[in-house]
Amino acid sequence: MSQHFSADASSLIATVIEKRDADLVELRRDLHAHPELAWAESRTAGKVLDELADTDWDVTLLAGGGLIADLGSGERRVALRADLDALPVDDLTKDPWSSITPGVAHACGHDVHTAGLVGAALALHEVHASGLLPGRVRLLFQPAEEIMPGGALHLIQAGALDDVHQVFGLHCDPSLDVGYLGVRDGPLTGAADSLLVRLGGKGGHTSRPHLTEDLTFALGKLITELPAILSRRLDPRAGVSVVWGMVQAGAAPNVIPGRGQLSGTVRMLDAVAWADAEHLVRTLVGQIVAPYGVSAEVTYQRGVPPVVNDHAATEVLAGAVERVVGPRGHVPTTQSLGGEDFGWYLDRIPGSMARLGTRTPGGPTYDLHQGNLRVDEAATSIGARVLAEAAVAALLT
Repeated sequence: MSQHFSADASSLIATVIEKRDADLVELRRDLHAHPELAWAESRTAGKVLDELADTDWDVTLLAGGGLIADLGSGERRVALRADLDALPVDDLTKDPWSSITPGVAHACGHDVHTAGLVGAALALHEVHASGLLPGRVRLLFQPAEEIMPGGALHLIQAGALDDVHQVFGLHCDPSLDVGYLGVRDGPLTGAADSLLVRLGGKGGHTSRPHLTEDLTFALGKLITELPAILSRRLDPRAGVSVVWGMVQAGAAPNVIPGRGQLSGTVRMLDAVAWADAEHLVRTLVGQIVAPYGVSAEVTYQRGVPPVVNDHAATEVLAGAVERVVGPRGHVPTTQSLGGEDFGWYLDRIPGSMARLGTRTPGGPTYDLHQGNLRVDEAATSIGARVLAEAAVAALLT
C-alpha cells in the first residue's frame, strides 16, 4: 500500500472524528451517568449498538455480555478493544452527568474507552465506505474488566481473536495531561490475583490465651510474614507485592474470636513468578499459622497476566500516536502493578496498549478507582483517532 493511501485514510479519520466530537462527548457523558457493573452492561452495550446501527459494521451481541463488530475484507484482520463496566463506588464529582446509580461510577475511565472506540468505529466506517480500508477490523466491546479473571476470557471463548493478527487498546491515565499518550515496548502492567484467608480456632478469654488457639495473633503473623517470606522465595526481579485490604476478627477487646479472615491482592511484574505464586502462597499460609493451632482455608483467585506489549505492534501504535498528537505527545511510561485483563489477549496474539492522558493541563491529578475521578473530555476524540489510525496502519504492515 502507498503512503498516499495511508495519508488519505488518516485525513478522513481526522475529519470524521472532528465532525463527531460533540456527539462523542455527549455519548461519554451518557455512559458516565448510567454506569453498569460487570456482567450487567446491557444498557451500555445497547448504546453502542445504537451508535453503530447506521454503519456497515456487522455487530454481534454476545450471550452473557459484550459485543463484537466486524468490518472490511481481505486476509489481514486487526482488533480494537474497549471495556464497558463501571466500579462499585459512589460518584463524587457532582457534574451534571454524574452517575444516577447510587454506589456505581465510571471511576476508571471505561466510559472514555467505550466512547472512544465508538468514535474510531464511525471513522473506520467512512474509511471503508471510501474504499480506503486495507483489510478487516474487529471491535471488541468487552464486559467485566474490573473483576478477576476478567471479561476478556469471555470474548476469547466466543471467538473474538479468531483470525486476528494484532489487537490494540488504550487505558485512561489521569496522571498524564490530555494530548499525551504513554507508550511502552514490553511489560506495561503486572499480574494481579486476589487472596482470601479464613482462619478458625478455639476462642476464649484474653486472660487465658494459652487455653485458646489465638486466631487474632495468627492473623497478625499472616499480615506481616506472608509478604516478607514471598519476597525471599520469589525472584526479587518479579516485584511481588502482597497488600491486605481487609482484616476482620472479633467483636470485643477481651475475647479471642473463633473465626477471622483477611483478604488482599497478590501482584507481580513477571509471568514466570505468577505461574508459581498460588502454590507457594497456599503452602506458606499453612506453615505460618501452624504453630498457633488454627485452621486455614485459602481462596486464591488467579486474576490476570501481565500486559506485555509486542514490539512490532507497539511501533504501529506509537506511529499512530505521533500522527494524531505529534512526536512530543508520544511519551515513555513505566510498568505498573495494576492489573488489566487486556493481558489475556496478548497472551494469545501480539498487540499493544498505551496510556491515554486525561488530566486537564494545570488541573488536579486524580487517581483511578476513586469516585472523584474527572477526565478532560478532549481525550475521547484523541483516543478515537489513535485507535482508528492504529487499525489502518496495522493493516498496512
